[in-house]
Amino acid sequence: MLDKTTPSPEISSAPRSPGDSLAPRPSGDSFAPCPSGDSFAPRPSGATGALVLADGSVFWGRGVGAVGETVGEVVFNTSLTGYQEVMTDPSYAGQIITFTFPHIGNVGANAEDLEAETAAARGCILRAEIGEPSNWRARQHLDAWLKSVDLIGLSGVDTRRLTLLIRERGAPSGVLAHSPDGDFDLPSLVERARSWPGLAGMDLAREVTCREDREWTESLWRLGEGYGRQTAPRRHVVAVDYGAKRNILRSLASVGCRVTVVPATASAEDILRHRPDGVFLSNGPGDPAATGVYAVPVIRDLLARGIPLFGICLGHQMLAIALGARTFKMDKGHRGGNQPVKDLETGRVEITSQNHGFCVDRSSFPEGVEETHVSLFDGSVEGLRLRGSPVFSVQYHPEASPGPHDSRYLFERFMRMMDARQGP
Repeated sequence: MLDKTTPSPEISSAPRSPGDSLAPRPSGDSFAPCPSGDSFAPRPSGATGALVLADGSVFWGRGVGAVGETVGEVVFNTSLTGYQEVMTDPSYAGQIITFTFPHIGNVGANAEDLEAETAAARGCILRAEIGEPSNWRARQHLDAWLKSVDLIGLSGVDTRRLTLLIRERGAPSGVLAHSPDGDFDLPSLVERARSWPGLAGMDLAREVTCREDREWTESLWRLGEGYGRQTAPRRHVVAVDYGAKRNILRSLASVGCRVTVVPATASAEDILRHRPDGVFLSNGPGDPAATGVYAVPVIRDLLARGIPLFGICLGHQMLAIALGARTFKMDKGHRGGNQPVKDLETGRVEITSQNHGFCVDRSSFPEGVEETHVSLFDGSVEGLRLRGSPVFSVQYHPEASPGPHDSRYLFERFMRMMDARQGP
């Protein structure tokens, strides 16, 4: 538990340029590093944690969770709920998450709201201190859970200021450090942040994928019942695990699928020996071009065989590459449960859950590939299909967890495609 007797230091960004529009507001506990050389102002009283960015900006706060240092891409997530699901989403591998919602930890932690065995994110940044949980499902204090999964956190941060920095400059590299004695080598942390290569060109799917084939039968959670089991499947789906969230697999099981999960490195022969009715290409972290070195040839082989394909997030991006399109790194990406997306065929607007930092370039679409969904935030591509074939994908997360359920119909669509190909 955290000591509640000492006020948590409100931290602020400390850019090198005094004239920067994001310069910190005066505060008794905040400070700005000197704009020249590697001289830094003193640590605020009570600070036991720091976020140090590659440009020399320092955000002070109170460390929570595990003790140590971690480096990654600093991003922000706008979800109001589901912080455990966010931090265990394998797509967050390599990233430090800034939560814009201030009251993280208010419903505690439990063993059900996990999207993977352990935390995939490298750290978390919070506005307020973690309070005592108040929820009937809570089994653990969030601080205790963070320690149990070896995840470093920082509370007391001016997350609005940090979010503005990310929005205006793009997602930076940073080091998150927690030391109970408040002793930090800031020049060394700045250098570590600067030397981190970033996510572009990084294949992280190998780090989060399963190691061997496995069967999945668990279905969606219901109030008063918990998670169910699929005992009478109608179709067999092979899910390629580039970092699959559990709720995607549950969603497939809930619409009547027998689900066989295979590693990201599975060959077309490995997949086809299971005799699937359809193949699902999962979400995952990292650069689709890097993971695509081994994944795209497999997807192209599957395309040539006419098997129904459904891709989400990283799977969507690599399907696009396999069809001849290109992807690019976004400056800040989409992360949150309030992302509006328009279906270009029906005109319907869905509020979606998203987590991605790469995007498909619509100008690179080859003949026969159609855009199906578009972001109403920035106009980026949110979905595609291959004309005349049972092949489609979306950039967002129709399984939610956390987020709205507007897009769960896509799993039913995939089932109908398999039914049409196989017959009654």
